[in-house]
Amino acid sequence: MRISRSTAGTAFVGGAMILTLTALAYPSMLGVQNTASGQDRIIANTQYGPLTEADRDFVVKVRAAGLWEHPLGMIVMQRGSTPAMKEAGEHLVVGHGRLDAACRKIAPELGITLPNQASPQQQQFVATVEGSSNGNEFDSTAVEIMRITHGSIFSTIAKIRANTRNTLVRQLADQANSTVLDHMTILEKTGLVNHEQVSFQQTAPAKLPQDQTTPPPPQPGSPVLSLPIPKELEDLRTEAPNALQPSGTQPSPAAS
Repeated sequence: MRISRSTAGTAFVGGAMILTLTALAYPSMLGVQNTASGQDRIIANTQYGPLTEADRDFVVKVRAAGLWEHPLGMIVMQRGSTPAMKEAGEHLVVGHGRLDAACRKIAPELGITLPNQASPQQQQFVATVEGSSNGNEFDSTAVEIMRITHGSIFSTIAKIRANTRNTLVRQLADQANSTVLDHMTILEKTGLVNHEQVSFQQTAPAKLPQDQTTPPPPQPGSPVLSLPIPKELEDLRTEAPNALQPSGTQPSPAAS
């Protein structure tokens, strides 16, 4: 099904978003084919608890997400046309920089090999945004791609957090949950999120070949790439959406 948009630019964005969900909705971990029956299989017993295929896949997905969302955040910081867009870029860079540091810390403890490159499709997401014209087309393309991907991974994080028996994976899921929630909130602050479009793409993702959605394995002996956080952003809060409220504003009371 193809969704018509009012302009050629927004139609291009819609086409990009159709591709976006595949890497998150149908993830593959470094060439290992995932199946519903295999995800609960314990592949290692560690001092932090049993490690399942789903646990290992989750750590790799968090790493792979940072490998394209961190550089995309840097681009948004430079080319975003509004203060809200530049702020969104800052949160992407800092949030994924911190998540990536956590992945690199726990991966050796759990015997997990991390990729150094995003999947071909994820690299195409960045290229799609980079190829957009400056101004509203760039902003809209970046926001809608990012909002769809973050919304899609949100449910995966919840499932891992609820089911994992590995304490390191559980801690990573806690951090990822807070970070992704912050990113969805900051993206929505731009006023560019089309929630109807987002909902459709999250529930009807396209399917792509596995080689397009799998991060390539690192070269033997190559160092693990790190995602640096600019010094001026080291103190930026990115974990709690409440931090985004104007000073002096209190959360609304919950409805009874």
